[in-house]
Amino acid sequence: MINYWWVTRPKRRLDSIPEVLAAFADISLNQQWQGQRLSHIAYEDALEEAGLKRKGERRDKGGSGGRTYAAWLESLGLIFKQESTGNIMLTLAGEAIMDGDSPVKVLTNQILKYQFPSAFSVSRGVKVNERFKIHPFRFLLRLLMDNKIGYLTQDEIAKIVIIEAENETDKCYNYIVERLQEFRDKGDDILEEDYFIKYGPSRGSVNPDHPYSHLEDVANTMENWLEYTQLCHRVDGKLVVLDDKRAEVRLILMQKPTFIDRPEEHEYYQRKFGLDPKHKKDSRDLSKSKTITARIILENKIRQAYIGLSIKEPIMSITSELIDAISELTGAEKNIVEDYLQKTYPHGSIGAFMTSYFEMAFKGTEEATDFEVATAKIFKEIFGYNAIHLGQTGSKSAPDVLLISDDSGYQAIIDNKAYSKYSITGDHHNRMVHNYIEHIGNYSQCKYPIGFFSYIAGGLISTIDSQIQKEVDESGVNGSAITVSNFIKMIEIAQKKPYTHDRLKEIFGVNRQVLLEDINNTGSGAFNRKARYQMPTQMVAEDKKKPY
Repeated sequence: MINYWWVTRPKRRLDSIPEVLAAFADISLNQQWQGQRLSHIAYEDALEEAGLKRKGERRDKGGSGGRTYAAWLESLGLIFKQESTGNIMLTLAGEAIMDGDSPVKVLTNQILKYQFPSAFSVSRGVKVNERFKIHPFRFLLRLLMDNKIGYLTQDEIAKIVIIEAENETDKCYNYIVERLQEFRDKGDDILEEDYFIKYGPSRGSVNPDHPYSHLEDVANTMENWLEYTQLCHRVDGKLVVLDDKRAEVRLILMQKPTFIDRPEEHEYYQRKFGLDPKHKKDSRDLSKSKTITARIILENKIRQAYIGLSIKEPIMSITSELIDAISELTGAEKNIVEDYLQKTYPHGSIGAFMTSYFEMAFKGTEEATDFEVATAKIFKEIFGYNAIHLGQTGSKSAPDVLLISDDSGYQAIIDNKAYSKYSITGDHHNRMVHNYIEHIGNYSQCKYPIGFFSYIAGGLISTIDSQIQKEVDESGVNGSAITVSNFIKMIEIAQKKPYTHDRLKEIFGVNRQVLLEDINNTGSGAFNRKARYQMPTQMVAEDKKKPY
């Protein structure tokens, strides 16, 4: 029996879940899985072929790796075994991911509902101690939002929280807060003498060189899962709630979910746990089996290829280039690929890529060019600008992205900053004011006036507003900074109701940080309170018909 919180982790991050699920569906959906050794091996082969599982010596020849990945999907409420047939089915959450819904939204919903006990935690091969009756990730969020705690380290989660947090009563919560404060003062000295007897690994013995490694592994995985929700991020080894997500987390914690009952009844529990954000009940009739035809098998391969690509790049529409790429990957004729994609993903599925885009905003220079290229593509495909990526030149005299609006007759400057707490330093200030704005003619042949400048960053320092205002005062051009979280929210809004370029000029010209209250798509609002400058008259376009 496992005497601590436990999550399975064939991979410690959730980024690959859509691809892992698609590969599983291609092999085993609507078929029996239990005891089907050949299916387990085939699934493991498919995972390795897709680069989702590392190739190499396997622990056995019986497909145990495939079973581990299937258990991962089960633990997250994406699949279940139908009692009447023994066949594996997708839950509504699993279906939503396969249909192109944002996996971040779907999996965030699953993470926040994750509970002990669950059908997975009480299953024969797992057996998490029944003393735990808790929504573990909500409990962690509650601690992170508590001013007495403020952050959590991997050590604190591993050695204190996942061991001692048994339930959600105020008594238990307050006890954990006290234990964390004591741990911060005295460290491992507060741990019990028989700690490893009580909380040793479920299999094998304690590693003498790294005695806490089994607990640290779980804690690290849980931190990764919370980061995937885009509510939290690690800064200098400390997990914190992102500043611009604190209001959202407060709302989450105000809602008290009831525990899903009857975890010992697998199908009953999984269908309740596996409800996606769009449904309150799973009323599907799954009694009629679907005949697997050659066309269905081919479409599954097309879907699998599409999901793999959608995670790696933003797909806003079905293009001839996308059809060609998937046709080449699957061997399917182009007309079949086009027919299936237009039917299943008529508007693309940019939500899948937002996981990668969000992470790019925190990686410093590691993925800076990818961040810039993706930003340019988003401004072009989602917001309708002529967006030019300039960052690849490496020149300090040109910004990362130049935007040109023929609709509203202006150009704009976007600079990506992949930092968790971006500050406009003196060098960055001078670069924006004197290189990008003052000498825009050095890199742009457009004669339109400058509509705005903006920074897109993972996070922003608390004094960013005054830094932006200094650039505005010196340049005479309206500007702003926006966190990647709020920029993603704008993308989601634009997919339902496109922004006009005049409206975007207002939003990005607030002369401070862009907040959630600014990005509504209903017209002028809070932005006018601080926007102080009109466009200089000398920058009026000389030839609006030919801006280049």
